[in-house]
Amino acid sequence: MGSPRPALLLAAAAALLHVSLPQGVKVRPEVVAEAGQEVTLPCRLTPGPGVMVSQVTWLRGAGPRKTSLAVFHPALGPSYPQGAPGRARFLKPSLDEPSLVLGPLIPSDDDTYTCEFATFPHGNEDGVTRLLVLARPSISAESREVRAGGASTPVAVCTAAGAKPAANVTWRSSLLGSANATELPQSDGTVTVASQYNMVPSSAAHGQSIACVVTHPALSQPQVLPVVLSVLHPPEVTIDGYDDNWYLSRSDAILTCVAKGNPAPSQYSWSTSAGGPLPPAAEVRGPQLLVRSVDASVNTTFVCRVSNRVGTSAAEQLILVRERPALRRSGEAGAGAGAGAVAGGVVGGLLALALLGAAGVLLLRRRHARGPPPAAKGTYEAPPAPRAYGNGAPAPPRSPEPTPPGPYGYPGPPRGEEEEEEEERLDEVGPMLRMGGPLGLPDEDDMESQHDGSVISRTAVYV
Repeated sequence: MGSPRPALLLAAAAALLHVSLPQGVKVRPEVVAEAGQEVTLPCRLTPGPGVMVSQVTWLRGAGPRKTSLAVFHPALGPSYPQGAPGRARFLKPSLDEPSLVLGPLIPSDDDTYTCEFATFPHGNEDGVTRLLVLARPSISAESREVRAGGASTPVAVCTAAGAKPAANVTWRSSLLGSANATELPQSDGTVTVASQYNMVPSSAAHGQSIACVVTHPALSQPQVLPVVLSVLHPPEVTIDGYDDNWYLSRSDAILTCVAKGNPAPSQYSWSTSAGGPLPPAAEVRGPQLLVRSVDASVNTTFVCRVSNRVGTSAAEQLILVRERPALRRSGEAGAGAGAGAVAGGVVGGLLALALLGAAGVLLLRRRHARGPPPAAKGTYEAPPAPRAYGNGAPAPPRSPEPTPPGPYGYPGPPRGEEEEEEEERLDEVGPMLRMGGPLGLPDEDDMESQHDGSVISRTAVYV
């Protein structure tokens, strides 16, 4: 085995080195702050035994472009090479905690900062902090007034100015379009982003709303700016008021010219399609044409022309004059439907009564055709005894009674059980005091037709 002596010597040397060297400069590797605020860059050194610290210095930048911002010497106190303490100063001038205060920050303060200690016997010890300065963007959005046309053009612009780093600008839109953005660096280290929304402008797009959305690390949440589009277009014209019921002598008939445009319509004019003057009964009242009394001269086509600074548009309305009012006018559909429902109910009821009356007549005629009822069940009528005529000879036999005539003079069928069943069915129709013909039912000649289609007896009493 080898001797352990060299290993022990190495361990002892390492222990002495650890004790004699400083523990290092403690700083924050990165600090993020917003422009306009103050920020503190922490710095601390805990020297080891036997280490002397003579001075601490804050430097800005990296490599050969480093510049001194603040120096502290225990005997001489703080010093600021840039002049009197302004935007850079010691939080607590001492060697124990020489943290640096910067502010109010500007975007150009975004840089590298070094806290450096002069020590003996180890020389300079330092720690580096990266300061990130955020600049909140100034946001605006507006529409651009454009004319309706067939070429794609910017209809809105959104700007996020003075941001550090550059802001992200997008659009929310239900319209068919696209966006393009440009970035313009500023002398103070910020960036201005301008985004345009492009589309083919149309009258349908006028008044529609889109939104610009801006996101940035300095913003707690995305900023949404709505934009209402402005598209210039000629008027779109329609004529209201004609109800297809203009009749002779109708009074105060009105046509209204309805127009939408951007800018708003400024001029209205009325004429006929023939180009001649208006009928004498017609009176122009701006967008309205009033006809005091409808006559044959109104049987024409009226034209309304509307203008704005973009252009002129027109609409036509053909008028057909009737000799008399129509049965149903516009706006009376609801009342007509209600009256129709009532009339339908009345007609339905009359039809039902007529059907019942017809059924009763057919039943009565059928019963009348069957003849008189048979004798009651369970009785027997003995034939009459022969009578003596003169010499005591029996009387000649009696001829049978003729069968009651049926309809149209033909003999009816003999009565039997079917007639009795028929009578029972008639009893179910309703109570009636029996008078007149067979089985107490009214004779056919006793029936009288009614206006509703039913038939009743002249002599029967109904209960």
